[in-house]
Amino acid sequence: MAKVTINEALCKGCGLCVEACPKKLLVLATDHINAKGYHPSTMTDESQCVGCASCAIMCPDVAIKVER
Repeated sequence: MAKVTINEALCKGCGLCVEACPKKLLVLATDHINAKGYHPSTMTDESQCVGCASCAIMCPDVAIKVER
């Protein structure tokens, strides 16, 4: 099982990682915003993550780290 860490302080809520996830496990948070005023990306079910790192590769702000 992979471990996905999202640095919410760096996330600008662009949604590129959401689109890149083949399992559709990432969503933009609707219940909170970060210090920059954006809805950060969040993982819905980390146990289903295959560790492909597509989200981390797509992130222009290097806000996502995937550990296998």
